[in-house]
Amino acid sequence: MGDKSFEKEIWQGCQKKQPQAQAMLYKAYFGKMLSVCQRYAKDEDEAKDILQEGFIKVFGNIDNFKGDGSLEGWVRRIMVNTAITYFNKQKKMFFDAVDNNTPDVYDTQDEDSLTEDYLLQMTYEDILAFVRQLSPAYQTVFNLYVIENYSHKEIASMLGINEGTSKSNLAKARLKLQKLLNTKV
Repeated sequence: MGDKSFEKEIWQGCQKKQPQAQAMLYKAYFGKMLSVCQRYAKDEDEAKDILQEGFIKVFGNIDNFKGDGSLEGWVRRIMVNTAITYFNKQKKMFFDAVDNNTPDVYDTQDEDSLTEDYLLQMTYEDILAFVRQLSPAYQTVFNLYVIENYSHKEIASMLGINEGTSKSNLAKARLKLQKLLNTKV
């Protein structure tokens, strides 16, 4: 949805609570936002719950979008924040404490150690299946850092953890994914 005038028309229609504009926004972003929600959910039903809750927030807060940047980016941020809020409410987030007496795994691991050729052959669904095998904490930190490009400082603030815990969870998520991939290669 790269056409700015079309995006502006939808946005302004949604601000006026026009059902057809809301339907257009929903239809335009449903697929992309479902993909975002799937990365944070344990299954398809949970992803759809997060998506539904996210769209309710989008429509309820559409007046907060001022047109600076893309509407899609704004909607995406709401979906990510909704997923994080969802897990915090469900108390599914359990983060590992960082042991300060041992060297941090993230300082010694090669981040590009996964076989590139194998990854290129995988479908989105294959990769999603591996990511869903991670614990909720690892899955969330992995998604926020690798997919959404948040810094560890931002992740720590969003999730109410310290920066070292975010780094540790990312390193452990990568190691687990590497082990899962190595068993499939």
